[in-house]
Amino acid sequence: MEKHELIEIFKKNFPFWESMPEHDRETFIRSSQHVNFRKGANIHDGASCTGVILVKSGSLRLYILSEDGKEITLYRIFPGEMCILSASCVLESITFDVFVDSEENSECIVVGGCAYEDLARRMPEAKIFALESALGRFSDVMWVMQQILFMSMDKRLAIFLLDEAAKNGSDTIKLTHEQIAKYMGSAREVVSRMLKYFTTEGIISSSRSEGIKILDKRRLRSLV
Repeated sequence: MEKHELIEIFKKNFPFWESMPEHDRETFIRSSQHVNFRKGANIHDGASCTGVILVKSGSLRLYILSEDGKEITLYRIFPGEMCILSASCVLESITFDVFVDSEENSECIVVGGCAYEDLARRMPEAKIFALESALGRFSDVMWVMQQILFMSMDKRLAIFLLDEAAKNGSDTIKLTHEQIAKYMGSAREVVSRMLKYFTTEGIISSSRSEGIKILDKRRLRSLV
């Protein structure tokens, strides 16, 4: 990627860019990589300080792992958004491990964690931006926890299917039962049983070739 393209991306995404000294801007540019991640690739393993990830195309999934290895999806990141929790060295107050996978072929810009950490030590605006970006996702995380702790499975699944339909602009959802279970922090068997129930009730149709199709959106909304 050309230098001027990176500069335009940084201007758009980092409000402190114009205030940065010239040598820090050059360090930012040198430490940044234009990376294409394949679908299913692990980008951040929870322990390392990968850096700040800006998504140009595709999507990323952030999740945590339970003690028994169950994945609980916290939220997903789409084009034009950034992942700050992958820069764990900048956010010392984040004491839990967050994992990041590419859920489809994704094109990203990765700003090196060490470069951002060094800047954040000397420039309060960079530190504040990182903390505010992480805090901005807190409501997403709390919404996930609220669903897991307090909502019935039929309600959670109905919310998930409606959200996916709205996000994709289609009533057909091309996800496997296993993928849905990962996103919802549940077991595949539980998701499959509930989808089978929705099918027998005429709310959805489901097949391996065509995915899940919402047939009765009004009925699905009534479960929420």
